[in-house]
Amino acid sequence: MRISGIFIAFLCVSFFACKPQPADKKILTINSMKKIMWDMMQADEWYIQTSLKDSLHKRDKENIQLYEQIFSIHQTSRKQYYNSYRYYQMHPNELKQLVDSLTAYAAREKAPQKAANPK
Repeated sequence: MRISGIFIAFLCVSFFACKPQPADKKILTINSMKKIMWDMMQADEWYIQTSLKDSLHKRDKENIQLYEQIFSIHQTSRKQYYNSYRYYQMHPNELKQLVDSLTAYAAREKAPQKAANPK
């Protein structure tokens, strides 16, 4: 009787140990990450293009302000984004899904532009 009680306790502990950690709840989903990363890439591209035209470099650190606006739009924080980014870097299979998803998203976003401006 005592051994079966220990065995049941062991099973319960094993079951609860397999649940995802609470820290994983703070990780942004792949869908959220791809949208944020797309907006950040767009902001970087705009920043680079305008910086090349600005000979006095008045746009110093404006890209950081753009990132803060992007985080605000997507209702996340810098810390949550970078924690999620590190998480995906440490999990290659999920990072591959994120990159593939971002690539497909970028292709869909650029498709209407190509249709409007045929060359």
